[in-house]
Amino acid sequence: MNVGLPSWRKLTEHMVDELSLDRSLITRPDLSYQTIAEYYRLSQGSIVSLSRWLDREWNVCRDRIAASAIHEMIVSLEFPIIYTTNYDRNLETAFELHGRPYIKVTNAHDVARASGEVTQIIKFHGDFDEPESLVLAESDHFDRLSFDSPLDVKFRSDALGLTVLFIGYSMSDMNIRLLLYRLWRTWSNSGFEKERPPSFIFMPCPNPVQEAVLGHWGISMLSGDDDDPGMALQGFLELLLHEVNIARRRRKDHVKPE
Repeated sequence: MNVGLPSWRKLTEHMVDELSLDRSLITRPDLSYQTIAEYYRLSQGSIVSLSRWLDREWNVCRDRIAASAIHEMIVSLEFPIIYTTNYDRNLETAFELHGRPYIKVTNAHDVARASGEVTQIIKFHGDFDEPESLVLAESDHFDRLSFDSPLDVKFRSDALGLTVLFIGYSMSDMNIRLLLYRLWRTWSNSGFEKERPPSFIFMPCPNPVQEAVLGHWGISMLSGDDDDPGMALQGFLELLLHEVNIARRRRKDHVKPE
């Protein structure tokens, strides 16, 4: 939304309007956008037309991404692997605009050819270039709960051996929560829990409930101090990039020429 993308509510409103349903359904506590998307698929036979609408609506001009400080810092931080649940191409565009190489990973074929030489952008919930890969409707999310797809297997492997920083994920997403819980159980049952690489999550504002639960699962919470989530995230990334640049300079100073 920092670069003008519509909210999930706008997506839900579009589905309800296209299906000629009453908009009051959106506010009902027993319906989620995933369930409405499932009904959309049943009524329309597929979500292809919805995918095309999303692709059009979520097509952000390159100038707006170029002006995004958050996207620039994500590129500058040089993360080896980025997992995103977004379907859009904004991250890929940011890397292209700032002249950094990357490889996009959406399926088993991409996993096989991915290497550590350039940043891997993992489209965890699918990509507009492959509409059938989108994790959008309720059954899509249920299927992911088995965590046996190539991307799930890759994430478990990456998360077991690397430090993970979660940014922007909705901690109400049951798929993500179950994945975090299973990672914790894996380390807990291994007998080597003390050897687990540290993991962190950034939230725009403090949340003692999430901090306690996620802390029990081995994830430390970092929080901002700005009422605007976008500004809080930007401030956090600025601090992180500052510290990373200091560490880079120190490493460079310790490298002796032959």
